[in-house]
Amino acid sequence: MNKALYITTTEKHSGKSLIVLGLMQLLLGKMGKVGYFRPVIDDRNDDQIDNHINTIITHFQLDIDPNEAYAFKRSELNAIQSNEGAIIDRVIDRYKKIEERFDFVLVEGTDFTDDGNVNEFNINRIVAKNLNMPVIIVGNGFNKTKEKLGASLKSAVNSFKSKDVDVLAIVANKAESDDLERLSTYFHEQFQDEVHTYVVPRVKNLSHPTLKEIVTALDGRVLYGEEHLDNQTGSFGVGAMQLHNYLAHLKPNSLAITPGDRADIILGALQANLSSNYPNVSGMILTGGLIPEDTILKLIEGFDHNVPIISVSQGTFRAANEVGAIESRIYAESKQKIQTSIDLFEKYIDQEKLSQRLATVETEGVTPRMFQYNLLQRAKKAKKHIVLPEGNDNRILIAAARLLALDVVDITILGSKSQVLNQASQLGIDIGKATIIDPVSSENFDDHVQTLYELRKHKKVNLDMAKDMMTDASYYGTMMVYKGHADGMVSGAAHTTQHTIRPALQFIKTKPGVSVVSSIFFMCLEDRVSVFGDCAINPNPTASQLAEIAISSADSSAAFGIQPKVAMLSYSSGTSGKGEDVEIVREATKTIKEKRPDIKIEGPIQYDAAVDMNVAKSKMPDSEVAGQANVLIFPDLNTGNNTYKAVQRETGALAIGPMLQGLNKPVNDLSRGCTTDDVFNTVIITAIQAQGL
Repeated sequence: MNKALYITTTEKHSGKSLIVLGLMQLLLGKMGKVGYFRPVIDDRNDDQIDNHINTIITHFQLDIDPNEAYAFKRSELNAIQSNEGAIIDRVIDRYKKIEERFDFVLVEGTDFTDDGNVNEFNINRIVAKNLNMPVIIVGNGFNKTKEKLGASLKSAVNSFKSKDVDVLAIVANKAESDDLERLSTYFHEQFQDEVHTYVVPRVKNLSHPTLKEIVTALDGRVLYGEEHLDNQTGSFGVGAMQLHNYLAHLKPNSLAITPGDRADIILGALQANLSSNYPNVSGMILTGGLIPEDTILKLIEGFDHNVPIISVSQGTFRAANEVGAIESRIYAESKQKIQTSIDLFEKYIDQEKLSQRLATVETEGVTPRMFQYNLLQRAKKAKKHIVLPEGNDNRILIAAARLLALDVVDITILGSKSQVLNQASQLGIDIGKATIIDPVSSENFDDHVQTLYELRKHKKVNLDMAKDMMTDASYYGTMMVYKGHADGMVSGAAHTTQHTIRPALQFIKTKPGVSVVSSIFFMCLEDRVSVFGDCAINPNPTASQLAEIAISSADSSAAFGIQPKVAMLSYSSGTSGKGEDVEIVREATKTIKEKRPDIKIEGPIQYDAAVDMNVAKSKMPDSEVAGQANVLIFPDLNTGNNTYKAVQRETGALAIGPMLQGLNKPVNDLSRGCTTDDVFNTVIITAIQAQGL
């Protein structure tokens, strides 16, 4: 059984990091513990970590000492390159120390940074052969004909196979986007069923430097916006013309390069970044060592500094040439590039087919990475249509662009079409596949008003009132779900929980047999996923309501692949406690056992006894739930909301939710402090709910 996979390339600048990032995400979604190893790294200063190792360990939070994740520095290898036996012995020794700690190890080959080293390819082949692991070969398709790239990859495949190394797949990376289908057909014909073949398009943003890379390369000084140095640059141009001409050349994520005394260009570019009529500006380079005058600096200080401004000593055109010559890399801080790489991998690599070729290791339980991976795969299997009412929120638009790029869901965004598109342009994102609807001017507006009137006239809602209500995006979005124009709704980034769910309670209503709408969070802790409920909706549930919340939470847990072991939390465990609050929990537990004897449940029980096996052995030694509970039901909203936030902040856990339970159709609420990732994850779980959970 293979416990490792080797990623190699045929030349430098192949974009191998994209494949490594995507594979690590895939592997962590399939098994519990995945390691990472590099046979050879480039020479670094003594206090620096290899960038590839640092990026993978940091982003995926791997428990590996960076100094143990490689065998040789390049200079060390060159010194003994004639002694193949010594090289292999050391690689095997270092690799085995990693292998014994993990279920699977992803091995990344050399970088081809030493142009004069003719043995580079051979080193990768020898290492893969002696470590007895299959390989994936990555080729650089940029500026190559399909014949030239095909010949290079064919030669590499034959070379590895001549040493009895199994080649799982080849990846033609950095291909032209308008040529993907033709290239895919060509490579399939060339290799037939010999190996899997994949074609990944070139994405310009991955080759463009971040502001941080520019500061380093040009030895610049950051004047403003240091916290935004991870901004991804797009096109760049010299601001040497008059302002009205310069503005006409702005493109999304433009990098402005201009002499430091050109106040007109500086202020004009900053103002354009704020205008809905122009694309966003990623950063600004002030050349010649010139700093604007004090009056101009005072004016600049009044802007929101999401546009880093950097001073460099180079002249304007020299600075532009040096920026153009930067060979951009992916660093641990390059969050945008890392996510773009993973998204590209997931879109263009057939993960299920590749997974079948990899010998996976069964692991107990569900790790956070496995849980998130499974969510995405489940959402893709039956694509649903989700409406997002808050089209003027950047977080909503960025998440929508990512979801559309991955082809996970169909999306309708509510808002003024021109405003939404301008805002997306400023953000440098593509939401072209989304449907954008302005509720008031929608062709369905009058029909929705009439439907709302019919549904609520018994509550003394007249047509005028219904019309006013339907101008509210939450009502319009909820009506889309009610009438089947969308499968689910996600809102709340800019509205209260009550504002989001009130329309759902009024006319989507609860499922048969359900009397209370409740919520859960999926708490992705370091080594497990727990379900917390109810932390968002019901302030003081009765015993019967608490029982219903627990049953709904257990069913939701099972539906999302977590076999429920339910803990009914209280301030005492077992029969020791007295008082009204603990009696409510005790009664709710009794009700659940009567209604649903299939659910493994314990209560009342304290939090520590529910999740810590050592405490459980002391307090409740005979319980089959104590110490291993994964569905934790809180007695009231005050306790639940504070506990989930405390756990999230103190442990760094990812809280996915809240996910509402009990409605006939899925409507989910966001926190007003939500992140883009929160929006992304909540849309995913809403889509899965819409599949019929």
